[in-house]
Amino acid sequence: MPVDPRAVLTRPAPEPDRTVAYGDHPDQVADLRLPAGTGPARPLVVVLHGGFWRAEYDRRHTGPLAAALAADGYPVAQLEYRRTGQPGGGWPGTLTDVLTGVAELPALAAEALPGRVSLAPPILVGHSAGGHLALYVAGTAPATVSGVLALAPVADLGEAYRRDLDSGAVAALLGGGPAEVPDRYATADPRMLVPIRTRIVVVHGSDDHQVPVEMSRDFVAEARATGSDISLVELPGCEHFGLIDPEAVAWPQVLVVLRSLHDDH
Repeated sequence: MPVDPRAVLTRPAPEPDRTVAYGDHPDQVADLRLPAGTGPARPLVVVLHGGFWRAEYDRRHTGPLAAALAADGYPVAQLEYRRTGQPGGGWPGTLTDVLTGVAELPALAAEALPGRVSLAPPILVGHSAGGHLALYVAGTAPATVSGVLALAPVADLGEAYRRDLDSGAVAALLGGGPAEVPDRYATADPRMLVPIRTRIVVVHGSDDHQVPVEMSRDFVAEARATGSDISLVELPGCEHFGLIDPEAVAWPQVLVVLRSLHDDH
């Protein structure tokens, strides 16, 4: 019997080692995981979860991914943020939460996990809508990020609106379409933020039905043309959720890309 690709979304994971707050709202927090083994302090890996920015999806579904990264020796933070359908979520709270969290987490994690986290800017690992948020942070506050691994990202909000991904998810985030709130798209859409100087690797499965791979192909081609340091790894036969599932066939390739980003720093 084939395994349901969505199984990872509800799979139990070990509890985090610490939870820290970067703001006063209950969702302005991050779960921290200690890296396995011993060794020097390393840059933090910040995981930005997907779910089309909606309240019903939270950081817990990235528990298996975060636990696997910690087991591989990375200090990990699963960043939570206010989402659409919640007070303060959507425009601009979702975006400002992630900017603030990414900027503050290295110091918060270094204090909470003494000796294991360096104060260097973190690597961002973002999946789906979290991939959008990772690209947004890199394009908006590049000094706070040392690299981005964007897994099936929503890299073009205008195109995602036109394709009506997840039944109006982009309009819910930004409060309308590009014709109604063009200034918000200019601020939040990675397509409008190129060139992005941060090193970025986009990984996308060819069989993704939630976020079509063509969106990443087009975004990476356009970003490269503007001088961005960006590349695309396309995984044949991989769907949307295999990229965050440590039990999936794609996982070793995801780890290889993360290592290449992390080892540069």
